[in-house]
Order: sequence, then structure tokens, then C-alpha cells
Amino acid sequence: MSGQIRRKWRPTLALFLGCMLIAVLALPFLGFGVVRVLCVPLRPTFIGEGWPTLSCTGAAVLITVLVIAATAILGWMMWRVLLNPITALAERANAIKNGEQAALAPLSHYGTAEMRDMGQSILDMGHVLLNREAVLRSYADHVTHELKSPLTVIRGASELLAAPDLPAAARVRLLAQIDDAANRMTALLDAQRALARAQEPLVQGQCRIADLTKELRQDFPTLDITVRGEDALPIAGERMRMVLDHLLGNATAHGATAVTITARDGCELTVADNGNGVSDGNRARIFDPFFTTRRDDGGTGMGLPIVARMLDAHGATITLAQTSDSGARFVIRFAQAAPYRVSTKH
Repeated sequence: MSGQIRRKWRPTLALFLGCMLIAVLALPFLGFGVVRVLCVPLRPTFIGEGWPTLSCTGAAVLITVLVIAATAILGWMMWRVLLNPITALAERANAIKNGEQAALAPLSHYGTAEMRDMGQSILDMGHVLLNREAVLRSYADHVTHELKSPLTVIRGASELLAAPDLPAAARVRLLAQIDDAANRMTALLDAQRALARAQEPLVQGQCRIADLTKELRQDFPTLDITVRGEDALPIAGERMRMVLDHLLGNATAHGATAVTITARDGCELTVADNGNGVSDGNRARIFDPFFTTRRDDGGTGMGLPIVARMLDAHGATITLAQTSDSGARFVIRFAQAAPYRVSTKH
């Protein structure tokens, strides 16, 4: 997810503008009061002789200088709290529009609470836009290569089928190749559609993994599924099911017979299996679209990228924390915990 702005106290815009108006209104009264105190002809009788004395002209000059200095200070505050953050946010938005990844870093100063919230919204929006652009570009680069192979098979098989003296056994084999190639293309297109849907804004919610355990065990009867932790996670149950379906299906495809799912602190979920693990050479590529080690078995290489995009839409990340011959361990971390935690104490 994009950089999160550090949550610290900032005045609201209404409070800042209110203080500025009070200061502006107070300046004339303050100046008039100082002139009366310093200028002897205007000085009230109850003020003693120990006060400094100036001529009325000198007092007026002094007040003019003080008012100019106070106005400069108020102007600097307006620039720092309002103008500078607004200008910086406009520049960041323009940089995001131009595809600059560095523009997703938080500003050092946001002025007011409203500016901070607006800044976070711009960062989140920029992250989504740049992420979608990267996905589309990556898909365009890969899909031409991925679809080329089945199209070549279909074209070659069609040419051979046109031969009038083609044996029946060869015809059946060629038709099977065409069917396999068509199924491969359909799987790739379905995966692309699922990837696009995974990036759409999702309805917020929360769930407990324990509430999904029964359905998971029914859908994956060959897996011994162990669930630990009762904390609620900040993701809707339907979306969490989709994430776990991909991860458990991936574990099953790589020889796992047992999976342990652990929820911690309302913002972290660990999914560990005892499958074949991930080789060191593949660790950096498992979340790349279309990367798969099961191409001959019909794998599209889109399961983990879909999981990553879906979690990203919820402000979460997924990493391969550990892998070995005895399995892999994925860690999902949410930027914010669920609003409440479910207690196991009675």
C-alpha cells in the first residue's frame, strides 16, 4: 500500500481560520491601546509615571512597525499552513498523473487535519491508479506471449485437419489439442477478468477466520486445516474466502496435506502449509502475473497476483515469509486492525 501519513495532532481548518480572524480583529485594538499607553496626551490618568513615554508620532510609528511585523507573521502562517500544503498537494497530484512513483511518498507537512486527510486520499488514489496502470501494462506484455502458444497450436492443427487423407486417430488427437488450447485461452481470459475485479474498490467489513473454517474444510477435504486466533480481521468474509481459496488451492497443488491459519492482533494473518515450498529462484517471482511452475497442468500463474491485488485494495500486503522443503508460509498484514476484537474469555 502507499505510504501512510503519520497520525499526529493538527489543527482543524475552522480552528486555524478562527484564530487568524481573532488575531486580525485584535490588531487594531491592540495598537490603539499601546498608543494610549505610550503617548502622554492620550494616556489615562490611572496609569502611573513609570511607563515609557513617546510622542504621539513616535508611538504611531512604533505601532505601524509592530502591525507590519504581526501581519508578516500571520502571512507566513497562512503560507505554511494553507498555501504551501495546497501547492504541494497539487504538484503531487500532477506528478501522480504523469506516473511518477516517487510522488506516493507522504509530504513532510500538511498544515491542518483536513489537509492531512486530503493528502492521504490523494496518496491512496495515486497508488490505485499507478498500480492499475502497472497491471494493465504487465498484462499487455504477458498476454500476447501467453496466447501465442495456444493460437499456434490451433492454427497448426486446423491446417492438418484440412488434409483429406488424415487418419481418424490423428484427427481425434488434433481435435483434442485444439480443445486443450481453447481451454488454456479461456483460463487466461478468466484469470485476467478476475485480476481486474480484484482491484475494484471493495465493500468494507470484517470477519473471523473461525467462522470460515467449516466451509474451508468442506471445499478442501484433503487438507488438515488448523485455525488459531479469534481476532476479527478488517476484510469482508466473502473476500477473505476468496483469498484463502487461492492460498489453500495453491498449497494443495504443491503437495500440502496440512495448513495452519493464524490470526494475530486483528491485523495479521499467517497461512503456513507443509507442501513442497518455493525454490529460492522463484521467491521473487511468485506474485508476478502469469508466472507458474504448473503450466503443463493448466496453471495460469494468476492465483497469487489476484490475491495480492485484492488485499492491496483493502490496504493489506502479502509476503512469502518462509519457505523450505517442508512448506511455505505467507503473511498477510493489514494497515489497520479491525474496529473490535472478539474475546475468547467468558
